Amino acid sequence: MQRRIIRTDSRDWSDDSMKELFSEGFPEFITADRLVKDCIGRVGEWFADLNLTLVDEHDAPVASGWGVPVRWDGLVETLPSGYTDSLVRAVEGRERGVTADTLVICGVIVAPSLKGRGLAAETLRALRARAGEAGLARVVAPVRPTTKARYPLTPVETFMRWRREDGTALDPWIRTHERLGARVLAAAPSSQTMTGTVAEWESWTGMVFPESGDYVIPDGLALLRIDRSSDRGVYREPNVWMRHR
Repeated sequence: MQRRIIRTDSRDWSDDSMKELFSEGFPEFITADRLVKDCIGRVGEWFADLNLTLVDEHDAPVASGWGVPVRWDGLVETLPSGYTDSLVRAVEGRERGVTADTLVICGVIVAPSLKGRGLAAETLRALRARAGEAGLARVVAPVRPTTKARYPLTPVETFMRWRREDGTALDPWIRTHERLGARVLAAAPSSQTMTGTVAEWESWTGMVFPESGDYVIPDGLALLRIDRSSDRGVYREPNVWMRHR
């Protein structure tokens, strides 16, 4: 199959093609991160050169990936706290005229019917290449470990160490990054914070929360905390920081 990488903003995409690409993406509650909502518009406008789409021989989108540029000194202790903080740092850095030196890969998505064909790895390689073209010397990613949802009670610090018998990472998304030469740097236990009313959380999850307390939710990597007295639910999504060569 002949494939090529293009900037996502280089053409207008049909609703049908985008619907197919994003038909199996992230859980609905992922949009409840209010800090992300505050800055995502500027991210899309200012860093469009880091938003890429992989198209097939028919020019149909088969995968997409994007990132933001930040300034980082290479020390684990000065990493952003996760995905949201990376976006905030990128936007604030641009506003202050800070020279970025690091690409934070924020996400990659593959058309559901084409998963398992190496398209995610191809998109990651394209993002790394774009980082080099943009003069960004480092590449890191707050990786969302997809199988962590099966172990919501396990701390991410523990989960990220789990290995299969062959020594490779238990989680397939961490494993994909490692196969490209990336290594685990640190846990990001609060990479994103999603908040909403009890009714919103019931709508997002298809569950009922009759009492205050902690709940396992579909596709949640950690527990949702419900406080009915304040009509509020808070979910903190853990990620795993990885650094690419």
